[in-house]
Amino acid sequence: MSGIDERVAAVREQVSRAAARAGRAVEEITTIAVTKFHPASLVSDLYAAGIRDVGENRHQEAEAKAAELTGLDDLTWHFVGQLQSKKARRVARYARVVHSVDRDSVVDALDSADLPVGCFVQVALSSDEHRGGVSVDDVERLAERVVASRHLSLLGVMAVAPLGEEPRAAFARLRTVSERITTIEPSASSISAGMSGDFAEAILEGATHLRIGTAITGNRPATP
Repeated sequence: MSGIDERVAAVREQVSRAAARAGRAVEEITTIAVTKFHPASLVSDLYAAGIRDVGENRHQEAEAKAAELTGLDDLTWHFVGQLQSKKARRVARYARVVHSVDRDSVVDALDSADLPVGCFVQVALSSDEHRGGVSVDDVERLAERVVASRHLSLLGVMAVAPLGEEPRAAFARLRTVSERITTIEPSASSISAGMSGDFAEAILEGATHLRIGTAITGNRPATP
């Protein structure tokens, strides 16, 4: 097995164990390989290893990779980084799922692309503005705006565990927010949470979409 095959297999085993511990079916959990700073060739290698969901943080990099890999028809691109409204329409051309919807302007810009996009409302679980996200008190209002859009579908909520806090406690708060969102849109029960260092805790609190970078891809190349 190659290093990539071994890492993919190891993560799948950890996901399976965490799902069993939570009393959940592993089939309800989507593992997204986050390939920030890695070349398109790595995405091809991940595809060969069975990965079908790939996440990117930066539009310019993601757009180029998606254009290079158009032959991988059943590969789903997820945009997981903070999204500028002015770039949202272009992101909608290749990303079928956006995990970082946190402002009205982003909703409107994505919708204006006239393409179907699944959306997670990003929730701020701390006061760290660099991580993005809408305040817990404003989640329902933004979710209603997504639901009222013409082309977007509300999938659920997303968050990053705050630094310095026990991840499971943070994900438990996100789960409570998720339950509130399903009163607006019953089908929006998905939770995007958990990265390389805390995805097991996220699974225990109901995460359905894991955004895993280095545990699958290995160390990132130097920042361009």
